[in-house]
Amino acid sequence: MINYANNVDRAAKFVSELSAIPSTHPNPQSPRFHAIRADVGVKSSVQDLVREAHEKMGRIDIVISNAGWTRVTNFFNFDEGAIEDDWDRCFLYNVKTHLWLMEAARAHLAETKGAFVSTASLAGVKPSGSSLPYAVTKAAQIHLAKSLAVILGKDGIRCNSIAPGLMETEWGLKFPAEVRERIKGTTKLSRLATVEDAADQVRCLAMSQSTTGQNVVVDCGTAL
Repeated sequence: MINYANNVDRAAKFVSELSAIPSTHPNPQSPRFHAIRADVGVKSSVQDLVREAHEKMGRIDIVISNAGWTRVTNFFNFDEGAIEDDWDRCFLYNVKTHLWLMEAARAHLAETKGAFVSTASLAGVKPSGSSLPYAVTKAAQIHLAKSLAVILGKDGIRCNSIAPGLMETEWGLKFPAEVRERIKGTTKLSRLATVEDAADQVRCLAMSQSTTGQNVVVDCGTAL
């Protein structure tokens, strides 16, 4: 199941690309992939998203909670970091929506002894990043995942997070080239992490039956 907010064409293209991958299942269901439009900044939409996903597929084993928001500012400018609307939106999309998603999926994940993995940020580990409210709410997101692991372990649900450094995604490319090169120079591997690097860590956490309450930093050694 793929959730998207606004870009219908991109979601449809992604479903088409996924559907072209040969299935290894002896009796693959049809459709194998499905996209659902939902604004995860609205609690009722999150609940509808999970309900439709379960109705469509019959079960939920893994939830990848990948929502997030920021407004790129100067991290060292206190006045820019104190804008209340930025704090409210960051807390909504970087913290509350992940809690809502777990709340909606909890019963299904308990049934399958499933996994919940959220995408945080290096900014939540090392004070840095696109803005002060982003960094603080990403730290809260990491602590939320750890807290959920403590609370929901009795249900057999594993909760973890990953914290990527800057990646040259559509969002990461909003930073000027000189900034990206400077950050690359601070890494120990002299490169930026890729989306594939992050995906590999998500898969590892989703598949591991004995890992919960962990935050995996994916930053090529930036924070060392």
